[in-house]
Amino acid sequence: MLQNIREKFMGWIAISILALIGVTFIFVGGASFTFVGSNYAAKVDGVDIGLGQFEAAYQDQVQQNPSLVTMGADVRAQVRRQILEQLIQQRVIDNYLVDAGFQVSDQYVTDLIQRTPEFQVDGKFDMDTYRNLLSISGYEPADFERAQRVTLRRQQLQRAIGGSAVVTPAAYRRYLNLAAEQRIVSLAAIDPATVADLISITEDMVTSYYDDNPTLYQVPESADVEYVEVRLADVAGSIEVTEDELLEYYETNQDIYMQDEQRQARHILVLFNDDDVAAEATANDLLARINAGESFEDLARDNSDDGGTAEQGGDLGALTQTQLPGALGDAIFDMSVGEVRGPVRTDFGFHVVRLDAVLESGPLPLEQVRATLINDIQAEQGEELFRELERDLSNALFDATDIRELAEAVGAEVKTVSGFTRDGGEPFGDGRLVVDVVFDESVLSGAQLSEIVEIEDGHSAVFAVTQHNLASRLPLDDVREQVESAIRSQQAEMLMASKADEMLAALQGGADFAAAAEQVGATAGEPVLMNRDARENDQFVSVAVFTAVKPTQESPTRGSTRNDVGGYTVYSVEAVLPGRPEAIPLEQRDAGKAQLTDQTGFGDFVAFVQQLRDDAEVIINEDVITAAETF
Repeated sequence: MLQNIREKFMGWIAISILALIGVTFIFVGGASFTFVGSNYAAKVDGVDIGLGQFEAAYQDQVQQNPSLVTMGADVRAQVRRQILEQLIQQRVIDNYLVDAGFQVSDQYVTDLIQRTPEFQVDGKFDMDTYRNLLSISGYEPADFERAQRVTLRRQQLQRAIGGSAVVTPAAYRRYLNLAAEQRIVSLAAIDPATVADLISITEDMVTSYYDDNPTLYQVPESADVEYVEVRLADVAGSIEVTEDELLEYYETNQDIYMQDEQRQARHILVLFNDDDVAAEATANDLLARINAGESFEDLARDNSDDGGTAEQGGDLGALTQTQLPGALGDAIFDMSVGEVRGPVRTDFGFHVVRLDAVLESGPLPLEQVRATLINDIQAEQGEELFRELERDLSNALFDATDIRELAEAVGAEVKTVSGFTRDGGEPFGDGRLVVDVVFDESVLSGAQLSEIVEIEDGHSAVFAVTQHNLASRLPLDDVREQVESAIRSQQAEMLMASKADEMLAALQGGADFAAAAEQVGATAGEPVLMNRDARENDQFVSVAVFTAVKPTQESPTRGSTRNDVGGYTVYSVEAVLPGRPEAIPLEQRDAGKAQLTDQTGFGDFVAFVQQLRDDAEVIINEDVITAAETF
């Protein structure tokens, strides 16, 4: 419900208010919830978080993220737990605010609401607008105003804690030194090709790998499915629309198919070609010839530089003024039918123009909207027929003993899907509704037909499983190439890691970096200057280099890491160059410090709330986490 208000409120105050109250105040009081033995989702220091409030918050998330309903029960449970945790944190904040005596006056809330532009008419607060907008979103003014007070008190606390954050000049300078730090590094890459000739695979290795990994190379559990479906699109497309129906619908709904005034004109374009004077003279000459009686169309074909219209005698077609902005449109919409005008200067050149016809504003011609009208009529009639067909399918389901009998009862065909898995399959994709129905035990066993499943709006189906295929393992001969590839990757990984260790040992023994690299077949380059946040860096290497201990004058810091091309990289950090804050423009430094202070303050607030959460006595009703949503 709050989405409508969210779209109306553009000011930062309103956005922050609604973001914070959204979880607490929507959908409350509209449903009944029953869980055995308890009537709360959680208790925080003896204060209940009600089931209604919790389910309302969850449904709000579902509305914002419809894909949640297609996810597995474990994912939905995780989302429900996260939402409950948010409500618990809000509750510990509110409990603290009550104990600490934080207050927001009625006058402050009133002033805030009256300053909200969406509640104003001609710059002044309007009570009718305020009440109407809240009513559309399911709010009573008292509830809405109470929500503002709750939110403003929370903001007071956040500002009080976050506003006390301080980043000292010395701390900020250290931060800048670190953020802009550079490191001089020698790098040597060991790629898979370096060790390819060292890899050896035997039959015993293949057999052992296959036997040691019984969960790999599985054919997943699947079902062969038959189904009967009804689609609104199919029903609507089969409806024949008579000419009388079309004319009656057109007459009744003409206001839907209105058009702006259009004008049909022709033009001759003379491009500037770096000589405005000559182009204008040419246009004037063409205008004189037209006024003397020569054919506009013929002159356009022979002289117009507009290749798109010249062959059509300069015909621009029927256009509205919004489709002809600028001087050319101004001229055409200022002319009388048959009038010739020019030269008209635009960004392209000079135009000579003739107005051929004026198509007055009003309903679009029937033929122009015929296809749209037919689609609209079919959609209106099809909706009713589709619902009737759904009802017929539901009624037939009571008596049908198999899917074919059901199909015959509603005049539909039986369709089939082979190898439908718990991850889904075409034509239903990975939709959880269909997966859950097909793999329901009673349907999977073939004992009964499924209930009607509304796959999406305008598309419903009934399913029957003809064969249940248990998960099985592919024979070794069928997956031999995959097994050998996996062994090859394992060996390459170990061999590259071994070569990296060998190179590091050589460096430790005093070998030159380039010589040590050559010894293991690695490719070494000249030392490079790496920036911490350079996008072109190999991210694996960058993380390893900038988390390595700083080198000393006597000893560089060395190590190895996987790289982002499937190989290994040996690195040697030779020197560290601290960032230079003075090289950053003062304005950027000030903005960065303000941002870092805000981040620090928010971190302090989060830590404060977490401490409140840790100190609170919290009892969670685990049943509501795993329960199916009650809407």
